[in-house]
Amino acid sequence: MENEFYYRYPSFQDVHVMIFVGFGFLMTFLQRYGYSSVGFNFLLAAFGIQWALLMQGWFHSYYQGYIHVGVENLINADFCVGSVCVAFGAVLGKVSPVQLLIMTLFQVTLFSVNEYILLSLLEVKDAGGSMTIHTFGAYFGLTVTWILYRPSLHQSKERQSAVYHSDLFAMIGTLFLWMYWPSFNSAVSNHGDAQHRAAINTYCSLAACVLTSVALSSALHKKGKLDMVHIQNATLAGGVAVGTAAEMMLMPYGSLIVGFICGIVSTLGFVYLTPFLEARLRIQDTCGIHNLHGMPGIIGAIVGAVTASCANADVYGVKGLALAFGFDGFKTNWNASMQGKFQAAGLFVSLAMALVGGIIVGEWKWLRQRRWDRCGWGTQKHIPEVNLEPPGILCTCGCGTGLCVGGCASQLRGRAG
Repeated sequence: MENEFYYRYPSFQDVHVMIFVGFGFLMTFLQRYGYSSVGFNFLLAAFGIQWALLMQGWFHSYYQGYIHVGVENLINADFCVGSVCVAFGAVLGKVSPVQLLIMTLFQVTLFSVNEYILLSLLEVKDAGGSMTIHTFGAYFGLTVTWILYRPSLHQSKERQSAVYHSDLFAMIGTLFLWMYWPSFNSAVSNHGDAQHRAAINTYCSLAACVLTSVALSSALHKKGKLDMVHIQNATLAGGVAVGTAAEMMLMPYGSLIVGFICGIVSTLGFVYLTPFLEARLRIQDTCGIHNLHGMPGIIGAIVGAVTASCANADVYGVKGLALAFGFDGFKTNWNASMQGKFQAAGLFVSLAMALVGGIIVGEWKWLRQRRWDRCGWGTQKHIPEVNLEPPGILCTCGCGTGLCVGGCASQLRGRAG
């Protein structure tokens, strides 16, 4: 038997980059939360991977008294942590590292249970994790942030906005995610046709989603300008939505349609739905994960159920149909229609697990402790302080410091040099 390492390791590295670089930098859009976005994402991912290897190992690779670990287990652990990163986006800037670690501990456990129910008991096909990763992670995070609602947060609206350089860093995360998403959706697919289809379907969907998001973003702006929030997030929704049906015969035109629809839904969600959720339902979705992961995840589950129901031997071939959906063993008597019903059931199971789990975790007293909120970063000042005497004189040179003594602070630094 050939070692899977040589086939899977490149995909593992691609997924790894998405988790640590892609998600980490995507969340740096907040003007005063850059260190924490990247740093806490790093912390949660490193912790979550270790716990996921144990939890997923108990459910999927435990035999002869041992948990067996291979490169595919590492990829699945990254998938689990991807769900954690999604949920992190909902509570970004509102909880401390200790609270995030507690949240991660429970989410990884619930993720593993949900994954076992869907993939092992219901035999659902979900190569790219539209249900297990994105839908579960999004609605788990949204439920937790709903429980942890803080009325005073509306007073710091200006801190929730972005500045030029923070948007630029976030765009780095977007590009890494966009480039590696085909690897993400095809990482654990069977070699050959399934992996080939997953990569092509994802790529087509992502490409269509970019065009739709950019066009709609400009159309919705009064002056026809582009909104960086849409470009950073809505352009990725196509990769989320094609995840469940990635291995199936969705065809390139089907993938393009999915990307087109998700570009519209996600962009409209950022413009209209996110403000509504905060104003009416008290759901403070910092990163807009409902628009990038939640709704596209549900769309992906529906697309997967419909595509599975329509599968037939004329398209796949008799052998190809059995390989695509695992119609062997106890599933020998299954047909495409039955597979589609189980796919739909998987969506409701994921939603139920996310909502119930989010309520339980959000209501847990340790997560609601305000004493954990005191946390900061020790940073060095990159520009030496200048002792200005007397203070309070308005600067007239346009440097923007607000203080000036016979010349602005920048001029004083120039003399010192």
